[in-house]
Amino acid sequence: MKAKVRFLLAIIVLGLLMTGPFVVTSLLVWAGMEETERNMLLELLMSRLPIGTMMTIFGFGIGVAVLHKLFKQYVEGLLGMAEQLRLMLSANRNFRVRLDGPPEVQQLAQAANDLAAQRDMLMDDVDSRIAQANASVEEEKNRLAALMSELAQAVVVCNLDGRILLYNNRARLQFKALSQGPTTVAGGALIGLGRSIFSILEKNQVEHSQEIIRQRLISGKSALANFVTTTRGGQLLRVQMVPVLAAAQEEGERQMTGYVLTVDNITRTLEEEARRDQALHSLTEGSRAALGSIRAAVANLIDYPEMDAELRERFVKVVDDEAARMSQRLDQTMHDFSDSMKTRWPLEDVLAMDIISAAQRRIEDKLKLPTKTEEVDESLWIKADSFSLVFALVFIAERLQDHYQIRDLRFRTVCEGKLAYLDLIWVGQAISSETFYTWEMETMQALGETSSLSLRDVIDRHGGEIWYQREKAAHRAFFRFVLPVAIPEAEIHDERRSTGRPEYYDFDLFKFEDKSIDLDRKLSELTYTVFDTETTGLEPSKGDEIIQIGAARIVNNRLLKQEVFNQIVDPERPLKPESIPIHGITEDMVRGQPNIDIVLPAFHAFCEETVLIAHNAAFDMRFLQLKEDRTGLRFTQPVLDTLLLSAVVHPNQESHKLDVILERLGISIGTRHNALEDAVATGEVFLKLLPLLEEKGIVTVRQALEAAEKTYFARIKY
Repeated sequence: MKAKVRFLLAIIVLGLLMTGPFVVTSLLVWAGMEETERNMLLELLMSRLPIGTMMTIFGFGIGVAVLHKLFKQYVEGLLGMAEQLRLMLSANRNFRVRLDGPPEVQQLAQAANDLAAQRDMLMDDVDSRIAQANASVEEEKNRLAALMSELAQAVVVCNLDGRILLYNNRARLQFKALSQGPTTVAGGALIGLGRSIFSILEKNQVEHSQEIIRQRLISGKSALANFVTTTRGGQLLRVQMVPVLAAAQEEGERQMTGYVLTVDNITRTLEEEARRDQALHSLTEGSRAALGSIRAAVANLIDYPEMDAELRERFVKVVDDEAARMSQRLDQTMHDFSDSMKTRWPLEDVLAMDIISAAQRRIEDKLKLPTKTEEVDESLWIKADSFSLVFALVFIAERLQDHYQIRDLRFRTVCEGKLAYLDLIWVGQAISSETFYTWEMETMQALGETSSLSLRDVIDRHGGEIWYQREKAAHRAFFRFVLPVAIPEAEIHDERRSTGRPEYYDFDLFKFEDKSIDLDRKLSELTYTVFDTETTGLEPSKGDEIIQIGAARIVNNRLLKQEVFNQIVDPERPLKPESIPIHGITEDMVRGQPNIDIVLPAFHAFCEETVLIAHNAAFDMRFLQLKEDRTGLRFTQPVLDTLLLSAVVHPNQESHKLDVILERLGISIGTRHNALEDAVATGEVFLKLLPLLEEKGIVTVRQALEAAEKTYFARIKY
């Protein structure tokens, strides 16, 4: 029962106690009196009734006042003390109960503070012992973290769902440089803890590499895979993947729980190689005719030493002119040779058996078509883009199954010098040359997936050929892929794995499951974006505009202060002079900054797939909602308000302003009314409110939203 309800019941009881005995006694006396006595009593009461009523009302009022005073001191005071005790026990151990109220309550508060002081002494002693025990371990972690952060290579660790759980500073800088469009302008980033690696790398290529690694783990080989991919901006990346293995429970068990990616941007290297190749091409092909003319002129001069002077002068002039042209061509080549040369697609060294195994798995799992191998050299290495080559094999298998109802497929490899032959064999009807040409030139589609390449594109990418041949005696036919042979460096059989800890990591994300935002999931399991805005004024509906957006992310109950969004916005209108001293943003600071049409899409991408958090969120969300028609963007995710959540956990506290909450929870802030600083502080408030919400049985997003809607502050509109 709520305290206010109990107070009303106490008033009713007080009224009954004051009037009840008089009424009951009067009824009993009335019942034993004669008629004449009753008339005399009525006359007496009517003459004295006003005075008695006034005395009763006066006494009742005094009783209510006393009761209210006692209620405020002993009931509401103790309820407030209980909230402060819970705050002291969980969110802010340095907080102390205020010594307010009557002496008895103050003594109770003092006793609680004394107990808290003793608890702090014990906790400090335990923390000191734990710190001493962990000192050496932490020092080793810091050394490894420093080593990882200084690596020249970009390193990213993901779980099996593709969620990033570790990355080093090199990866952060590299992917930030690769990002294109307004996200870069507005301070967003492609990479972050809990984000999906598939927003950066092609999902099909990553999953294909996982298949290769699993196959190599099964066969007991060194588990790694390589692939090359392009970014949205046209950059070429070379990626190497190695698995993160769980501890084996039994001998021989090696369960893959995630993977480590090392990423190199090879665009510039390939461009330089292409320029060198084109320079050589220009100098050889372009100089051939000139050299021929020079050789002919020199030969005539040698063969006919007594030729007349005029003819000799003509031949010498030919040599001089052609030499001048060669010199001019050499100079021009240094500037123009790269314009007409295409970049070559890089190929990786890969075992042919790994290509076949990956293709067999997809064909058998998806097409339900049996496969076999015959005469396969397991030590044969080829240069290949494994993803496109496997897709081409599956594409042919699906076409053969659909059009010729083949019953099985066989794979064979043959090596002849610097060329490797990979054969795809079937028994049954032969295909026509027209059908083969159609398959070769059309865009590949297989297993419901579409590639931008044709079979001919894949072959050209490898610098090889594809032949169609028949074995008439065996009633068989096969496609032969002619591919370049590779001579790889010796494999390093080193099972050691680095256990370094870069500055951007969270290994608990190994257990993260990729799910959409579910209102019935626990608050501690979700990813959040805490944000704040600074504006030209407090009236969004009357033309005030956003001038700064700041945000930070919360992943796995950690506030990631290095993964932030911070951007000043040009409001395209003058600032109000009275607002400048509050937020400290001047006209010079907003001039030349991107407007809301550029910043809002970047912020929308930053907070995608997260729950939004703000303090007095109705105010900030109103500014975003008013831009929906202009930008076409809607923020449809759930929104939690720390002002309302504070009112839920501390209903008996007088104020829920951000400054008061920060003081109550023992949180310090750098600069108030700076969007990023306020967002970070709001994130810390939310993390401290989580255990207090859990004590009240509020553990899911839905429960938090429903509890917040019942508070008085939820009625405020902007």
